[in-house]
Formats: sequence, structure tokens, C-alpha cells
Amino acid sequence: MRIADVLRMKGTEVVTVTPDTTVRHLLDVLAEHHIGAVVVSASGSAVEGIVSERDIVRALAERGPEVISEPVTAIFTSDVVTVGADTQLEEVMRIMTERRVRHLPVVMDGALSGLVSIGDVVKNRIDELERERSALSNYISGDR
Repeated sequence: MRIADVLRMKGTEVVTVTPDTTVRHLLDVLAEHHIGAVVVSASGSAVEGIVSERDIVRALAERGPEVISEPVTAIFTSDVVTVGADTQLEEVMRIMTERRVRHLPVVMDGALSGLVSIGDVVKNRIDELERERSALSNYISGDR
């Protein structure tokens, strides 16, 4: 399965914040949308960085509560790994595991076109295993 297939099921909406957004406002955005990460983008289509709950926790632990008033660029990851629509899900799993990331922006023709989370990957894998189990069960019982 490809990322394009996952995006077809989940949708392509991506929540972004601008580089000058404060960490305080970022917390509001994460809570409002019930998400764990946002893409940082001045234009809404270029990926300048990504910032997650994990980044916030680390910054708070290292620098204390004053980080809340800083811009997201003070805590975000600027070296963002992205994937394309044709990237296979197995490759996404490998990247997430090796890089220890839970969110990967999807970029097509240089523009942000989606975001895939570890939850999306797990859901897809569970659905795939369920389809295989059902097919095997039908085969064994003769309900082809």
C-alpha cells in the first residue's frame, strides 16, 4: 500500500502554524485539533519544520516554563524527513522506526499535501491483518 492510499482514506488536511507562532498558541492548536504535531510553514504549503508534543516536553525540561513565550522555531525540528504519495507503507514504517518520529509530512511537487502519523500506519496495518485473517478463514471454511 502507498501513502496516497492512506491519504485517500484519512484525508489530506494538514494543520500548520507559522514560524512566529508562540509555543503557547501551539499548545492551543494541538489541543483544539486533538493532534500531536503540526507542520511549521509560512505559506501553508512549504515545509519549514515540524513541532510535536515531544519537542515541547523536551524544551520545557531543558529551559523551563519561559519556553512557552518563545516562537515555535526555538523548539521545532527543521531537518524534516518527508515522504511522497508513492512511498510504500513499509518504507514509512522503516523511516519512523529508524528516525524515531511519529509524523511524516507528505510532499508532492514541492507542496505539502498531507501528514501521516504512526496511528495511521498502525490502523492500516491492523486493517490489512484483519483482511488477511478473513480471507484465510473464508478459504479454510470454503466460503470463497
